[in-house]
Amino acid sequence: MSDAVQPSSHASTQRKSGRDSPMSITGVGAVTGYGWGTKHIWDGFLLSESSVKLTTGLDGYVDGGQAYISTIPDEGDRHDGPSRFMQALRFAAREAVTDATERGWKPGPAVGVVHSIVLGDVAMWSDFYQGDKERVRVKRWVNMMPSTVISQFMKENDFHGPAMSVSAMCASANAGVITAKSWLDSGIASDVILLATDVSGLPIFLRRFSDLGVQVLDRPPFDACRPFQEGSGGFVGGEAAVAMVMSNKSNGAYASVLGGAMTMDAYNLVAVAPDLKEMFRCFHEALATSGVDPSEVAYLNAHGTGTAMGDAAEARVLDELFPDAHGIFSVKPLVGHCQAAGAAVEILATIYAFQTGYVPAPPQVAPGHARLVDGRTPRLPGLMVKSSIGMGGYNTVVIIEGSDD
Repeated sequence: MSDAVQPSSHASTQRKSGRDSPMSITGVGAVTGYGWGTKHIWDGFLLSESSVKLTTGLDGYVDGGQAYISTIPDEGDRHDGPSRFMQALRFAAREAVTDATERGWKPGPAVGVVHSIVLGDVAMWSDFYQGDKERVRVKRWVNMMPSTVISQFMKENDFHGPAMSVSAMCASANAGVITAKSWLDSGIASDVILLATDVSGLPIFLRRFSDLGVQVLDRPPFDACRPFQEGSGGFVGGEAAVAMVMSNKSNGAYASVLGGAMTMDAYNLVAVAPDLKEMFRCFHEALATSGVDPSEVAYLNAHGTGTAMGDAAEARVLDELFPDAHGIFSVKPLVGHCQAAGAAVEILATIYAFQTGYVPAPPQVAPGHARLVDGRTPRLPGLMVKSSIGMGGYNTVVIIEGSDD
C-alpha cells in the first residue's frame, strides 16, 4: 500500500472529546478467499477483482452441484490444528501480532482476546455428527470447542488478559470491536486482540441461506450482489479469518476507532424493523460516544448485502443522517459475505482506504444510489462509519478515523 493518503482538514488532536479515548488498530492479519495473508487482500482491493469463484462438487445440496463463493484455500499449517478454522484463525492472529510488533507495539500486562464467532468450526462438528462418534479421540473432541483455539493462541503468546467469544450473527465482528474498546476504556485489558473467524462455506449452509432468499448461488459476484443498485439478488458467500491488535497507544496505528454502539430491533428473526427506529438510534449513539458530528463523516462503509430490504434501510440512514457524506459502498461483491468475520474484513477495506488514499469499492454495474462509490476511487477527507446489521435485529456501528486525518 504505497499510494499517498489524502490530507484531511480535521486532525485527531483537535477532535472534540467523546466518552473515552480512541482505540488504535496497530496490527492486522487476514486469511480470505484471496489467500493466506493481508498482502493478498490488499492486492485484491488494488485490482478490484472479486475473490468469489465458481465452486463445484456440491451435488446433493445445491442445484447443478456448483455455486459462487469465496472460500479460504486449504493451505494452512497442520501444526495449528486439524481444521481450516483453527489454522486460519492462528495464522491471522500470528500475522497481526507480528505486524503490530514491527510497527512498534509492545504488549501490556493484560492482553485480552475477543473472538467474534457465529457457527464455529462447522467442518469438525459436521464430521463428528456424521461419523462414528464412539471413535472420536478426546484430543479431537477438545479441539472442537471454540474456546480451545483461543487457549492455544494465548499460550503461544503468553497473554493473560480476559478472553471470550462474542456472537451477534453477521454483526459479530463490529460487536467484538465495541467490546474490545470497552475493555480498554475500563482498564480490564491493557491491549486486546480482536479475532473474527467464519469458515462456514459448507454446502448445507449455502443451501439454507439460498432457501431463505438472501444468498445467490448461481450468478457471478458482480451480477448477483449489487449493493445499492438495481437488479441485485442478495449476497454471495464468503469465508475469512481476521485479526487486529487494539491498543490505547497511537504509535504505529493504521486507524483509530473513535466509538461505537449496539442496539436490537427485537422485531423479527430475519427482517429489519420497518420504522428503523433502533437502527437510527444505533447510529446516533455511535456518533455521541465518538464525539463526532455527522458532517465529519465522509463515507458509509455499509453492511450492504445487496438485499432490497437491507440496502434500502442503510441508504435511508445515509440520506437522512449524513447528507454531506461523499458516498456509500460495500465490498461484499469483492470478498463475499463473511458472516462473523464480515465487519472485520470490511474494516480492513477502511484501513486500505486510509493507507492508500483510495476507497476499494467494487465497480458499479447498474443504476444505483446517487452517492454510490463506483470502483476504486480517490478518497476524500473525513471519517468512515462502518455499519453491520445482523439477521435477527442486531444493529452495530463503529466510527473510524485514519491515522493521518
